[in-house]
Amino acid sequence: MTPETASPRWVKVLDQTRCMGCHACTTACKSENEVPLGVTRTYVKSVEVGTFPQVRRNFQVTRCNQCSDAPCVAACPTKAMHKRPDGIVDFDKSICIGCKACIAACPYDAIFINPEDHSAEKCNFCAHRLDIGLEPACVTVCPTEAILVGDLNDPTSKVAQIVQREPVAVRRPEKETRPGLYYKGAHQATLDPLAARRPDGGLFAWATQGDTSDPQHVTSGHPSHHNSSAAALLSYDVPHHAPWGWRVSLYTWTKGIAAGAIAVAIMIAYLGGLTFHSDVVRYVAPAVSLVFLGFTGILLIWDLKHPLRFYMIFTRHQWGSWLVRGSFIIGYFGAVASLFLLVGVLGGTGAISVSSADAIERVLGGFVIAGAAGTACYTAFLFAQAKARDLWQSPLLPAHLAVQAAMIGAAAVLPFAGAFATPHVARHILEVLLAVSAGTHLLLVAGEMTLTHPTAHAHLAAAEMLRGRFARFFWPGVVLVAVAIAAPAIGVVAVPFALLGLLAHEHSYVQAGQCVPLA
Repeated sequence: MTPETASPRWVKVLDQTRCMGCHACTTACKSENEVPLGVTRTYVKSVEVGTFPQVRRNFQVTRCNQCSDAPCVAACPTKAMHKRPDGIVDFDKSICIGCKACIAACPYDAIFINPEDHSAEKCNFCAHRLDIGLEPACVTVCPTEAILVGDLNDPTSKVAQIVQREPVAVRRPEKETRPGLYYKGAHQATLDPLAARRPDGGLFAWATQGDTSDPQHVTSGHPSHHNSSAAALLSYDVPHHAPWGWRVSLYTWTKGIAAGAIAVAIMIAYLGGLTFHSDVVRYVAPAVSLVFLGFTGILLIWDLKHPLRFYMIFTRHQWGSWLVRGSFIIGYFGAVASLFLLVGVLGGTGAISVSSADAIERVLGGFVIAGAAGTACYTAFLFAQAKARDLWQSPLLPAHLAVQAAMIGAAAVLPFAGAFATPHVARHILEVLLAVSAGTHLLLVAGEMTLTHPTAHAHLAAAEMLRGRFARFFWPGVVLVAVAIAAPAIGVVAVPFALLGLLAHEHSYVQAGQCVPLA
């Protein structure tokens, strides 16, 4: 293909040797795209490198990296985030549901929720200007020509010549997103969000960057950890916000109960500890599962910035998104669990014979367990799709979620086992299952927290669980679950310890995974 016929690949080169930190690009972007106060599509970060009197201020223009393999596009459930043929990652606010999956997936902290229209937004190269032959607003106002935009597939373009002939860098190449944003002459202390130390107390040269005691509101760098061999101090930055708050933490817990309660009861019935026509299997476990599945759905919809658009997950779905896949898995699980309960009610009222109900339930039980397993474990793949969050990239997470579902499922059913005169052997199985799954959970947590983490981001997130902001949830969660190991001895007394312990752990895990700044 000749340059005239090849599809364009729009990229940017940010020449940090020319940038003087005037912030003209930030203000021009805000004006051109009507970006409200409190959020920004682009900003100029600065870091002081060296020790007095040998100190230099280094700048970095920070924005969307226009990735060739964009994680935000893969994670978006409705195709609101999409990639154009010319390589620009653009967005459609009219179909954004505000799930924040794109924010969780972005390794560059480049996406935000617009506080006025509640939709996801980021730099899109001023695509509306490029389409009519104009340069992006930031390019036109830069007084030193530090921002260049052009077609990488055109060898005569200035950006192509720089990228192909001069040393340039990209941010976080290990994420394999193949960014379309290249930095020329950038200092490593600006490219790596952990390379520069954050000033004590969060005070910066230009402003106080938010309340650093707020778990959802932190800046780049770390007070006690930085990767640079040179003395580097962060001097200007914007806050980092964790996209998923307490509702997502709670959803992982309610979903575990929903999946575990009915699956545990049916498995005990298959083992012969209960009959399929017992009240616990026929009524209690399905009812508990469906109630908590309902809570799960409410939490998921409540967490959307556009909750009335939740139906778009099913009508405009992008199958690559695990939010979409998980929604269909939950829908399947809810359907088969409801059918299982209906068959039990029909058998109990005599509408169908007891033997027919038993036969149907034995067959249907396998489909219910499959749906429960999918419901319990799909969140591991949803979290893994959040490529920005290194703590969540664990191959053991699906198994860990299954263990957690077994633990709190057994805990949710155990109180009813005594109330409905359940055979002693079934109650004993529930107690042993609760104890074994609680112990297994603690072993997995110990492995996750004590083994060497593969990245500095994962290490810092784990440190926030063990010794930082989320230790007040993590350690009570460990102690409470440890008490539940004594379930065979203390019986139903172990139930609240298991439930509350896992709830505390889930909150610490979900929030710590998002707390490390990425830009």
